Amino acid sequence: MNHSTLHAIDYGIILFFLGLTLYFGFLFAKKQKTTQTYFLAKGKVPSWAIGMSLLATLISSVTFLGYPGEGYSSNWILLVQGLMVPLVLLFSIWFIVPIFRKVIGLSTYEYFEKRFGGFARYYSSSSFILRQFSSMGTVLFLMAVALSNLTGGNAALIMFIIGGIIIMVNLKGGIEAVIWLDVFQGFMLLLSGFVCLGLLIFGIKGGLPEAWKVASANNHTGFGPYDLDFSKLTFIVMVINGAFYAIQKYGTDQTVVQRYLTAKTDKSAIRASLMGIFLTVPVWMMFMFIGTLLFVFYQQNPLPESVHTDAVFPYFMMTQLPTGIVGFILSALISAAICSLSADLNALAAVGVEDYYKKLRPNKSDEEYLKMSKLIVVLSGVVSLLIGFFYLQAGSEGVLGIVFTLYAIFSGGIVGIFLLGLFSDRANTQGVNIGIAVCIFFTAYAFLTSTEIGLGDEKTLLLDLGKFNFPHHKLMLGVYSHIVVIVVGYLASLFFPKPEIDQNLLFSNWWKEQKSIKY
Repeated sequence: MNHSTLHAIDYGIILFFLGLTLYFGFLFAKKQKTTQTYFLAKGKVPSWAIGMSLLATLISSVTFLGYPGEGYSSNWILLVQGLMVPLVLLFSIWFIVPIFRKVIGLSTYEYFEKRFGGFARYYSSSSFILRQFSSMGTVLFLMAVALSNLTGGNAALIMFIIGGIIIMVNLKGGIEAVIWLDVFQGFMLLLSGFVCLGLLIFGIKGGLPEAWKVASANNHTGFGPYDLDFSKLTFIVMVINGAFYAIQKYGTDQTVVQRYLTAKTDKSAIRASLMGIFLTVPVWMMFMFIGTLLFVFYQQNPLPESVHTDAVFPYFMMTQLPTGIVGFILSALISAAICSLSADLNALAAVGVEDYYKKLRPNKSDEEYLKMSKLIVVLSGVVSLLIGFFYLQAGSEGVLGIVFTLYAIFSGGIVGIFLLGLFSDRANTQGVNIGIAVCIFFTAYAFLTSTEIGLGDEKTLLLDLGKFNFPHHKLMLGVYSHIVVIVVGYLASLFFPKPEIDQNLLFSNWWKEQKSIKY
């Protein structure tokens, strides 16, 4: 069972699933005649399929490789962010979904403009674009490196082929193809996780009891450290960061909000959201626990020193899984990346057309907007590939931590703007714009005074202000940026007249109407 290269059967399985992926794109191609069908497929997709699509969208090769790598090298502290999602969303999804479905057409950031003007819209949408590109490049990098290690193929070529398939699926099938592809590949992902989990449990001498004993003895269980210290990665840092992450991802992220808009009704959208939430968190947990089991397995079966942390799971697949199963698991890995990136490309095109192109060229035909949407899909795919190629050249360590850090940096106070918009009828355009400006300066200061460059022991800060350097962990940077916008934005608003607001934009209006809604 110790393979040095993939068997022809495994290659055949991978090629079959890649062909099936392209088939989904062409299957829905004839329906993509308007921007509404291309981006929303409104009313055509049942809530359970949207829920599975949310799962597949939020699960990528970062989950497939990053979580096992983290579980192998450390404890479960980075899982805390995901565990906060259901806690926060159970209290907020009931009003976030109906408000968005009532006040926006396609772009999430239309809400920001209606509430606080154009600057808030373009600031939030540009932050989303930066986050997506950094994330997409990471997903492509992880997938290409893993497949290269497993197949012996060229990582750049693998990235180019998979990237091309993702672009083609979006060009042809639009959001409807993406969602149904997500459904199919979501089941593949779940099955592959269960297979790996089962093989690891049965492969460990002593089974689960011994695995727990060894993992606990080596500090590979739990969510600590638990001390109240914001300068390092602690449980409390991840709890706070996770709470803001949940609101940002499910309340301000185009890839998720766009799913709300595809549902037939508010109730259907809420059911889909809850399904996605309660499927995604267990999947994150499963892949983190796979990493813990990998640590125990390789305590009993020593791992070659040349195998890097992020490559442990691929190494296990290559050396321990039987022919055919390897091909299926790798197909699930590729599928996870395709699902996540397909959703990202469609969302980027939606934002590009709605927030930028329509502003530059208003009142043009829908046909022109559809052509531009597809052009943006291609351009976004190319840019993501270039970022992935850059990662290949530069290398990367601790990918999961890097992704979380970039997300925190590019969050840019978006949650702060969103919460002010929902809950404060006193917050106004002028005050929030001041809050955003202060947030930009704060984020630049915190990033520059906490980021080191250089190799080995020769690292230096980008900007060293001595005792005035940003003192806390980088994940707190995103948290503070939201707080800065809330505090500064609200206080600054007090110096300007109280705004006249469409009540549909506020939480209070939903609260008044909610008695008539039966879930």
